[in-house]
Amino acid sequence: MTASHPASRSRTLHMVGNAHIDPVWLWRWPEGLQEIRATFRSAADRMDEYPDFVFTCDSVMYLEWIERHDPQLFATIRKRVAEGRWQVVGGWWIEPDCNIPSGESFVRQALYGQRYLLEKFGTASTVGCNLDPFGHNAMLPQLLRKAGMDGYMFLRPGPHEQVLPGQFFHWESPDGSRVLAYRLPNEYCSPGQDIGGHLDKSLALMPPDEPELMVFYGVGNHGGGPTKANIESIRRLDALGGLPALRLSHPEAYFERIRGREDTPVHAGELQHHGPGCYSSHSGVKQWNRRAENELQRAEKWAAVAGAVTGEEYPLEKFAEAWKLVLFNQFHDILAGTSIRSAYEDARDDYGRARSLAAEVFNRSVQAVARRIDIPLRERTQPLVVFNPHPWELRTDVEAEYLHAAGAALTDDEGTPVPLQHTRSEVVMAGSRARITFPATVPPLGHRVYHLLPGSRQDPAAGRTPVHATDTGLENEHLRLEIDPSTGWLSSLYDKDAGTELLPARPGPHAVVVDDPSDTWGHRVRAYDKAEGAFGCTRVRLVESGPVRAVLRVESGYQRSLLAEEFVLSAGSRHVEVRTTVDWQEKLKLLKLRFPTALSDVTATHEIPYGHLERTPDGTEEPAQAWVDVTGTLPDGRRAGLAVANDCKYGHDVLGGEIGMTALRSPVYAWHEPQQLDPDGVYEYLDQGRQEFRMLLIPHGEDWRTADPVRRAAELNQSAFALLETFHEGPLPQRAAYADDGGGSVLVTVVKGDEDGSGDVVVRACESAGRAATARISLPMLGERSFEAAFGPCEIKTFRVPRDPRLPVTETDLLELPLEADAQDDPEPPAGPPAGPSDKDSASGIERDGASGVDQGGGAAGG
Repeated sequence: MTASHPASRSRTLHMVGNAHIDPVWLWRWPEGLQEIRATFRSAADRMDEYPDFVFTCDSVMYLEWIERHDPQLFATIRKRVAEGRWQVVGGWWIEPDCNIPSGESFVRQALYGQRYLLEKFGTASTVGCNLDPFGHNAMLPQLLRKAGMDGYMFLRPGPHEQVLPGQFFHWESPDGSRVLAYRLPNEYCSPGQDIGGHLDKSLALMPPDEPELMVFYGVGNHGGGPTKANIESIRRLDALGGLPALRLSHPEAYFERIRGREDTPVHAGELQHHGPGCYSSHSGVKQWNRRAENELQRAEKWAAVAGAVTGEEYPLEKFAEAWKLVLFNQFHDILAGTSIRSAYEDARDDYGRARSLAAEVFNRSVQAVARRIDIPLRERTQPLVVFNPHPWELRTDVEAEYLHAAGAALTDDEGTPVPLQHTRSEVVMAGSRARITFPATVPPLGHRVYHLLPGSRQDPAAGRTPVHATDTGLENEHLRLEIDPSTGWLSSLYDKDAGTELLPARPGPHAVVVDDPSDTWGHRVRAYDKAEGAFGCTRVRLVESGPVRAVLRVESGYQRSLLAEEFVLSAGSRHVEVRTTVDWQEKLKLLKLRFPTALSDVTATHEIPYGHLERTPDGTEEPAQAWVDVTGTLPDGRRAGLAVANDCKYGHDVLGGEIGMTALRSPVYAWHEPQQLDPDGVYEYLDQGRQEFRMLLIPHGEDWRTADPVRRAAELNQSAFALLETFHEGPLPQRAAYADDGGGSVLVTVVKGDEDGSGDVVVRACESAGRAATARISLPMLGERSFEAAFGPCEIKTFRVPRDPRLPVTETDLLELPLEADAQDDPEPPAGPPAGPSDKDSASGIERDGASGVDQGGGAAGG
C-alpha cells in the first residue's frame, strides 16, 4: 500500500458500488440479459448482508428488462430505490455511443429513460452517466440540463488523451448550458477481490489535496457488481487509517457535496478522442441507424399531421417500441462497430423492425391524407402526390416508378407543364414499369398533387436540356464541373454565381486507400494518413441527360475492389449530388474519400448532434454528423468554401483546405490491442462487399451559412415521397402546408404527438447558425396556429401546442414536462446573447433528497 497524504483522514473517498454491464459486446443480447438479472440479484443480496451498502446502476433499459423478465426482483429493486440504497443514475435508456447518434436520438434517450424512472419510481436521475463510451459531443451539457440532469460522469478520454482543468469541472456547451462533470480515475470496475490496488491507482491519478473525491468499484463489463470481498476490503482498508475516509456512497451524494464550490474550473467544448476508428467501423450499423432515425422522425411528423387533419389515431406505442429498438442499438459497443459479428445480425433485425414500424405508420398517415385530397377526374391521367417531410418549402427532384410511364408528360396542380425525364428503372423487363424524375416544389411539411399525362400532351419546351453535358463535364445556371478521366475525380468545380474556381490546379487523389493495421477501435490512432495507393479510373461516361438533370458515371478500381461514382447535376441546383457504390475486398485497409480545394487559411466546421463545432484543420480524425465544411481564402484573395454532406458517414478529417471522409475500414471484428493477429488465423473482417451511399458537394461564398448545409443535409437524409393516387372528392386541397418554421436559422426538427397521449402536438426546434434568432413557427394543421420564440445561439427548444386554440402554447423541457416559469401563448424569451447558465438552465421537476419541484441547479452547479 502506498503512503497516503498527511491529511488523508480529513479527506473522503465516496466509494460507489456499481456494475458496468455491456448487454452486447463479445456476446449477444440474451447472454447480456441473463447477466443483468444475475448482477442485480447479487446487488440485492449484498444489501441484505451489508446494511450500509449502496448500489448504483445506469441504463434504464436494464430495469425495464428486469420488470418484464423477473417481476419479483423488480419489486425488490423498487423497494430499495425507495429506501435510497439502490441509486439510478444516467437517466438514459442505455449508455450510447456519444458521437454517432443524432441530436434527436440523445433527446429520446432521456425522454424514454427519465419518464420511465418517474413512472416506476417517482423520481428521476439528476446525474448523467456515460462511463464507457469513446468520446462525448459538445452539445451534451444542454441535452442533459434540459432533461433534468446537472451532473455528468465519464471515463474517456483519459488524461493522456485530453487534458482537462480538473478531476471535476463545469462542462459548457455552445449555447452556454453547463453541467458539473467528473472524470473517473483509473477505471469504472475493479477486481472481485481486495480493491487496495484499485484504490492505489485511482488515488495516484487524482489531485492529492481535494477533500472529496469519488471512486467506482465492482466487477464489470460482463457484469458481476460489488462482491463480498470488495466490501470487506473497503472496511479493512478504512480501519487501517492510512487512506482518506472510505464511505460507501453514490454519485448524487458526492455531487451534492461539490455543487457549491466556487473554485470549480470551466471546460467548454467536446471531450475527445478515444478510439477514432469507432467513427467508421461497421458501415452497415451506421447506415441502419441513420436511416431509422430519419424514417422515425418523418413518420412522427406525418402521423401528427394525419391526426390533426384526418382524425387518425396517433400510434404512440408503436413509436415507443421502434425508438427503444433504435436506442438500444445505439449502445456504444454496437453502434461503434466493436461487437462480435453475430451481434450485428441482431442489430440488423432490430433496426429492420424499427424501420418497418416507421414505414407502416408513415404509409398509413400519408395514405390517410392522400385519400382526402380533392382530385377531380381527368381522363387518361394519373395523379401523383408528393409529400414533403420538412417544415420548409422543398425544391427537389423527385423520382417515382409506375406502370405504363413511357412517353408520359407532367403538369402541376394548376395545369402548368413540369419538365419530366426518364431515368433507370429497377425493373429490367421491357414495357412493364418505368422510372421518372421531375423537379417539384412542395409546401412546408405539406403535399402537392402532380398529374401524369399521355406523352402527346408534353410541353414543347420540355425537350430543352438546361444542363449542358459532355462526356466529361456538366454545367447548369450556377455550377460547372469537369472530370479528369486520368484520375476519376473533379479537375474543376466552378461556382458561376461567385465567379470562383474551388479546386486547385492539380487536385490530389480522391479515393485513397490507407494502410490501417489498428484494431477495431482504432486505438492509438490520431489520423488515417498512411496512404498506400488510390483507385484508378477505368471509365467515364455520360449516362443520362435531359430536361431535368444530367449524370456522369465514373468507374474506378483498386486491386480487387471497385468504385462507381455518379455525379448528378440538376437544372437550377446549387449543389452536386454524388451517388457512390463500393465493392470493397481489401483487409486491414481504409478507404478515405478526399475532397481537395484551392482554399488556404481555412476554418473547418463540423456538424455535431443538434449543433456544429469548429475544429483545427490538422488532419485529426473527427466525428461529424451529416456535413463538414471548409471556408477559406482562394489564391486570388477572395473567400469561399465547400461543404460536403452525406447520408450515413461519420468519420472525417480536414487537413488544410481538404476534407477527408472515411467511407469504410476493414479491421477484424471485435479485435482489441494488444492482441496480435495470427498470420495463419481465420478471421472475419468488417465492411467486406458492396455498400451504397450519397453525398452532396455544396460550394458557397465566404460564409457556410449562406449555403445552409443543415437543411441541405436534412433533405438528403429525408427525401420527398411520391405516391400514386386516384380520383376522388375530399376536403383537402391539391396543395397544402401543415407546419412552417420560416426557413431561417431556426429549424423545426420534430413535430410529434405528446407522450401523455392527450392529443397535443409537440414541436422541437434548434438554432443552427450559432447566432441568436427569433422564429415564428406556424402550424396550419391546427387551424393556422402560430407562435414566436427567441433562441440563443445553438439553443434547442421544445413546445407543447394544444389542439384547442383557446389553450396557450407552452415551452417544455426535453421530457415534455413544464418549465419552471409559466409559459405564455407566444413564448418570447429575451433576445440577445445567451444568459448565464444559472439563468437559462431549468430542470424537470426532478426529485432530489426527497424534495420535489423544479430544480435550477443553484450556485456553481447551475454553472
